[in-house]
Amino acid sequence: MEIPSLNFGQKTAKVPIIQGGMGIGISLSSLASAVANAGGIGIISGSQVGYREEDFRKNTDEANRRALSKEIKKARAMSPTGIIGVNFLTAMNNYGDMIAQAVEDKVDLIISGAGLPLELPKYVKGTQTAIMPIVSSAKAAKVIIRKWLRDYDYLPDGIVIEGPHAGGHLGFKKEDLLENKEGILETVLEGVKKIIEPFEKDKNQKIPVIVAGGIYTGTDIGKFLKLGADGVQMATRFVATEECDADQAFKEAYVTATEEDIAIIKSPVGLPGRAIRNAFVRETEKGPVKIKRCYRCLKECVANKTPYCITDALIDAVEGKLETGLIFAGSQVGRINKIVKVQELVDELMNELKTVG
Repeated sequence: MEIPSLNFGQKTAKVPIIQGGMGIGISLSSLASAVANAGGIGIISGSQVGYREEDFRKNTDEANRRALSKEIKKARAMSPTGIIGVNFLTAMNNYGDMIAQAVEDKVDLIISGAGLPLELPKYVKGTQTAIMPIVSSAKAAKVIIRKWLRDYDYLPDGIVIEGPHAGGHLGFKKEDLLENKEGILETVLEGVKKIIEPFEKDKNQKIPVIVAGGIYTGTDIGKFLKLGADGVQMATRFVATEECDADQAFKEAYVTATEEDIAIIKSPVGLPGRAIRNAFVRETEKGPVKIKRCYRCLKECVANKTPYCITDALIDAVEGKLETGLIFAGSQVGRINKIVKVQELVDELMNELKTVG
């Protein structure tokens, strides 16, 4: 198969891969710029990005905005001509302020999920920043498109479909994830393609569709391109790279993990999540984990009812404190057996893609 470019808004990526945003701190300027330099789309995670700032615990919102701006500028400096984006959870309390900062810093793309980003266009309309919602169903895609058209006269610059095999927060019921059904992503892709067709015709504008969740090889990429996807989003494989921003111990946890180590956990966001089972996950399975302080980071999180503090758990993980950290991962993490450079990984994927008939 010839390697197709991924076109969205006014941008073109030579490689049809978006590197998924992984927080807290897993995908920052180092990983995002490396992916952008390799021809893909590099994504900085906007979740509690200021965790390394000295005043993070006292002045969380300002620390996050400051750090986000720093990471965007660092990524741009390391990849002057590459495509750099940011991922934001709709469930974030500082959602609007963080998007405004990213737009001010002229980020190329904003991807948003963990809820329906119904008001996202108001932050970017009239700018050069493109926007893509993350959905897990054709119904969600339809709701978003209708809302964006009615209120903002704006079609998505792309739609990311996240299937049940992804890591982190998932837009599926826990029972569906445990049943491990196959073909869900393919079915949602078909449904979304049907839904967007009349909108594309009416506006004479293509809406590229990107699929995510459980995509591991270039053969997997080719399969979904043949089914009508315009590109893929991959996260788990980019953790096991030299340029990933996480601590080396976090990366090694991916290398040593097996399929049996995967767990479905309850997240404070109100969604199930996929992670590597460790001491922290086993503790959450017994009951709530004591919270030291509340960062007021998530709209749906109530301090005296939440099962654990996701901010502290994710910070511990990215810093390599794995016994007290939450290690989000996709379903294919058990297949990873080494850490490579980003360019080496992209080359491997593209060479595999070329062999797809």
